[in-house]
Amino acid sequence: MGRKPFDFAVIGSGHNGLSAAITLAQTGANVVVYEGHETVGGGARTEQLTIPGFFHDVCSAVHPMAAGSFVMKNWPLKKFGLEWMHPKNPLAHPVPQGPTAVLYRSVEETAAALDSPKYARVMKRFVTQWPELFQDAMGPLGVPSHPVLMAQFGLHAMNGARTLGRQLFETRAGETLFAGIAAHSFLPLEQRPSAAIGLMLAIAAHGVGWPSPKGGAQRLSDAMAGYFESMGGTIRTGVWIRDLQDVETDGPVLFETAPKAVVEICGSALPKRYSESLLRYQHGPGVFKVDWALSEPIPWSDPVVASAGTVHLGTLEEITRSERFTWQGQHAERPYVLLAQPTQFDTSRAPQGGHVAWAYCHVPNGSTVDCTSVIEMQIERCAPGFRDVILAKQVRTSMQYERYNPNFVGGDTVGGANTLSQLFTRPVARINPYSTPNSRLFICSAATPPGGGIHGIAGYYAAKTALKSVGV
Repeated sequence: MGRKPFDFAVIGSGHNGLSAAITLAQTGANVVVYEGHETVGGGARTEQLTIPGFFHDVCSAVHPMAAGSFVMKNWPLKKFGLEWMHPKNPLAHPVPQGPTAVLYRSVEETAAALDSPKYARVMKRFVTQWPELFQDAMGPLGVPSHPVLMAQFGLHAMNGARTLGRQLFETRAGETLFAGIAAHSFLPLEQRPSAAIGLMLAIAAHGVGWPSPKGGAQRLSDAMAGYFESMGGTIRTGVWIRDLQDVETDGPVLFETAPKAVVEICGSALPKRYSESLLRYQHGPGVFKVDWALSEPIPWSDPVVASAGTVHLGTLEEITRSERFTWQGQHAERPYVLLAQPTQFDTSRAPQGGHVAWAYCHVPNGSTVDCTSVIEMQIERCAPGFRDVILAKQVRTSMQYERYNPNFVGGDTVGGANTLSQLFTRPVARINPYSTPNSRLFICSAATPPGGGIHGIAGYYAAKTALKSVGV
């Protein structure tokens, strides 16, 4: 048999797979990307899920980490159709019969509104050095380029979110706001390091905002794919790789897949002990999501909520209980709800006068429970009459998410549990987490550092590792 035509192969076309492919192609290598779906994107896709003309983000929608990514900022993605859209305010957190907490772009405005001067003192040092912090905090473990800055960050980040919330804020509204941000960690808020993700996302809101691509998350994926193809890269959609023999290269293969899929595809090409370690990788809770087509904007009781692209719902006690219950395998009666309302600042998503919104709650991994009613109840408490403006809806359980994308094991859309131990051993305890015992095989998914979020960083570092293996 003759030599296969490509220098490298990437399995999976999410942001990390495309990031790896771009990084490889920039060296002049001939690279092929395989994608099982008919469109690229992984967790960053947009589809007309309800009514023709209403464009919904299937999974991720708000991308502060992409907007601030030290990897993506050097790519000409605007040339390939990417335009960032910013809401007036990144986040609002209303509560029934209480004040709405708002995360403003300005640190000072946020601290003043929440009567929490300590928040401003702590956050200023991180926001002013946002690029340096992002590069150190989001890279693989090693000696940081800015050790003092990282030490200061770590003192706060390695706490549980409830502890840090009490330290940063003098008001209940501030604590509630931070609890909602930290709940993106999918961890109980008493557990370390749930504060880390909340702190990083808050810093990002002040540093780069919480924007979305105009037209939907698919535009980011398409721009990355367009840039890759402009360098001669090849993308094969509708192709599921089931066996390592199916790839068209004799060179390195990079997997933007869950660890389980790496084992299934590679088989005996990996040592048994390493494969067993991959299969022990811990996945976190799943999500239940609802997408709505709306006849008008959500009728929030407090008009300031309409100024935010992202809305968190739930009282401090509800969020704390909800995240603990989910971690313990239970469904909360009043769950923490994360909602996005992109048509408040991007009218390209729906016909004139129409709107789209989506919301999800966290559920136990593998859940098949329909949580539509409890999500809509949480919204109605802060937006009476919400159900009256719904034109159509689509729901997706955790297991339906896994069927849609096998990387979302049990509905885990962030690529693995964010536990303290797994923070340092993703996907296994190994000096270079992107490498495997087979010098030809590499992992570039969210199961490697820095974990979940749309940023392309894992793909970048995995590609650098693969290039080094062949002397580039």
